[in-house]
Amino acid sequence: MSVPRTARARARAEITREIADAARRQLAESGAAALSLRAIARELGMVSSALYRYFPSRDDLLTTLIVEAYTAVGNEVDEAIDAVTAPRAQWRAAATAVRRWAIAHPHEYALLYGSPVPGYQAPQATIAPGSRIPIAVLGIVGRAWGSGTLATPGDELSPVLSAQLAVIAEQLAPGVPEAILARAVIAWTQLFGVVGFELTGQYVGSVDPTEAFFDYSVETMADLIGLRH
Repeated sequence: MSVPRTARARARAEITREIADAARRQLAESGAAALSLRAIARELGMVSSALYRYFPSRDDLLTTLIVEAYTAVGNEVDEAIDAVTAPRAQWRAAATAVRRWAIAHPHEYALLYGSPVPGYQAPQATIAPGSRIPIAVLGIVGRAWGSGTLATPGDELSPVLSAQLAVIAEQLAPGVPEAILARAVIAWTQLFGVVGFELTGQYVGSVDPTEAFFDYSVETMADLIGLRH
């Protein structure tokens, strides 16, 4: 049974949310590198010393924003995957969910997958939420392999890459051949590359609007992985 929160706890949660919302507005206006606790305090009508009781440093606030953003996009991807059953359809749904979230939250996407913030080093707390999407992709690949709906490539991998992928297979995709995992990692990184190019306007003048190219890319990546129709 959950324990009701006290009025103080509810007030703290509300103020914490307001600070995070103000920080997201700052991200949109001036970018993560310019994030300022003092500026946020001024916007919210707080003294800086009061705000520091909620976030002792800029890095603590950045970490909260990163974890919340990873959680939000991870939730959308998981919901999209759960809505379909065939592995190729799950890959398509996951990729589309990533793009949809990124377009709706471009500045948070940039915080996660753009240039590193000078002076900030992501702590251990960001690893688990940041791993959700690659783990989801590997889950799709593992289910496809288990159901026999995954083609096996004849790629030869270098000993170094093979050893790296063997660790991934042992932890996240038991039994899946390393050559398939290599292709899954390519598809995962390619997905974020395509989305990042779209958000930064790299396709303007070529494949813009980008929907048709994105759909084609997703299907091509599915073929690369070996996900059968």
